[in-house]
Amino acid sequence: MTTVRRVLITGFQPFGGEEQNPSWLLASRFAGLQTIHDVTVEVVVAELPTVFGVSSQHLRAAISEHRPEVVLCLGQAGGRNGLTPERVAINIDDARIADNDGQQPVDVPVVSGGPAAYFSSLPIKRMVRDMRAAGIPAEVSQTAGTFVCNHVFYALMHMAATEFPFIWRCGFMHVPYLPMQVLGRSSPSMSLQLMKKGVEVSLRAVLSPIPDEQLVGGQEQ
Repeated sequence: MTTVRRVLITGFQPFGGEEQNPSWLLASRFAGLQTIHDVTVEVVVAELPTVFGVSSQHLRAAISEHRPEVVLCLGQAGGRNGLTPERVAINIDDARIADNDGQQPVDVPVVSGGPAAYFSSLPIKRMVRDMRAAGIPAEVSQTAGTFVCNHVFYALMHMAATEFPFIWRCGFMHVPYLPMQVLGRSSPSMSLQLMKKGVEVSLRAVLSPIPDEQLVGGQEQ
């Protein structure tokens, strides 16, 4: 009998004047049953508002409702040219621009009294290795920024550590712009089809019980 695992994948609403957010377009394509390595996976999805505080509340509600064993949050990182699993979430909100509710916190902790940072529990280096082997641009990212993406990433890791022991693995991955978002400007982009393949490859790595491998994934700067 195959094992059924429940996976929650989230994406964000558009922000910063964009009409679309590839993270949600991507996440929404995974809803339903998926078969990965002979494992039947029930994927549930949630669209998070690009708003400090409210986004993490929506995430908590989705986790409470669905009780997933794996949570993969996706977000848009305009300017990046590949899929980038994040290594670390930091306990700070420091917004260069306002969120979708007009909030612009500066040097505010995501969780008052929480640890300075959490490392992802996803096998991020194996995810990158496998995506590259499949012909998909990917690299480990050392920072999720200090906007709502990092806010959700930190909140997720804190919830997994303090509230939801049923979560086995969780973390965050950024995705590039879509081609339609970079018309008339010079910026990297990636097709939704290639992004979807990258997430599929990543999920195979995540659902494997093998621990992450010690592969080079650092940066000099």
